[in-house]
Amino acid sequence: MTHTAKILLLGSGELGREFVISAKRLGAHVIACDAYAKAPAMQVSDEAEVFSMLDGEALRAVIKRHAPDFIVPEVEAIRTEVLAEIEAEGCTVVPSARATQMTMNRDAIRDLAAQELGVMTSRYRYAESLDEVVAGAEFTGLPCVIKPVMSSSGKGQGTVREAGELEAAWNYAVENMRGDRKRVIVEQFVDFDYEITLLTVRHRAPEGDIVTFCPPIGHRQERGDYRESWQPTAMSDAAITAAQEMARKVVDDLGGYGLFGVEFFVTGDEVIFSELSPRPHDTGMVTSISQNLSEFDLHARAVMGLPIPSDIRARPSASSVILADRESDQVSYAGVAEAMADGADIRIFGKPVTRPYRRMGVALANGSDIEDARARANAAAAAVRINYGA
Repeated sequence: MTHTAKILLLGSGELGREFVISAKRLGAHVIACDAYAKAPAMQVSDEAEVFSMLDGEALRAVIKRHAPDFIVPEVEAIRTEVLAEIEAEGCTVVPSARATQMTMNRDAIRDLAAQELGVMTSRYRYAESLDEVVAGAEFTGLPCVIKPVMSSSGKGQGTVREAGELEAAWNYAVENMRGDRKRVIVEQFVDFDYEITLLTVRHRAPEGDIVTFCPPIGHRQERGDYRESWQPTAMSDAAITAAQEMARKVVDDLGGYGLFGVEFFVTGDEVIFSELSPRPHDTGMVTSISQNLSEFDLHARAVMGLPIPSDIRARPSASSVILADRESDQVSYAGVAEAMADGADIRIFGKPVTRPYRRMGVALANGSDIEDARARANAAAAAVRINYGA
């Protein structure tokens, strides 16, 4: 055996691609899996498997065939009960099968945080029909946010300001949910000052299991999906402490090792828990230029039991996404050289097909301060042009 670890990656999007690169640098052998061929992570992996991860028999067969040291989920639509069974048989699921089951569904992780751990969240109700959506909105009040309990990158999420918009929001959520659970969460709209992602690493250390934090990442969303992010975000000491305490409480309960993306709403010194992903976060793409060790490097280290620095710092940096605006299977790019002329970096994800609002790449930039970095990243992203057709 010439590799340091064999990793089965479940989901092969752009985040998985960057993780594969980080793991390969550490000598890992990676098998990338997804429902379609030539997904971004497959292009840089050692092997690839194409199948639906909601097919429990296919999932179990792939795991048995490759016998990986680590099973690393990167997407939500996975038959998580199979992972629990596999873990009970001795396989290592990252960060753990329980964490994967809890966080793949917004209802499970929200109930854990709010009801079992006493973490502050917004008011919320679940709904499996339009009537229940209406009842949920009456409980939370308007405006409210409606989103599927299982989705990715903000798909299916909508803000409702008037009762007449509830049906359209319910339909939009159902059309864009992942998996086979026709269920949404109706939650109180939080009038926050800003929102952050707190990248939280749970890892082994000589003194025992510990938790290390990256500087907070600010971000802006549209249509429930991130458009730009920046690091570090200015926060009061009280707000940072509150966010870290809540994040630590949740990830310690979930257990296992790896990087978690923990999202919070912040108003003054008040911090409200929003969501958690047990893997690198899309807003954390900025760490590829802001930190000496990116979120993908940190995740790979934590997964493989390698040391994590005790003090992680970030220089003023920003990311800005490059979006498609139509469907096409003939894709090329122009303007990349112009985008990089002012010192920005461009990452093209290599997705073989475009569709409206699909992320196809990201621009990354440092700056003298956050506003300068954001301006540079946004200008670079705007300079990249996606060409559709031959």
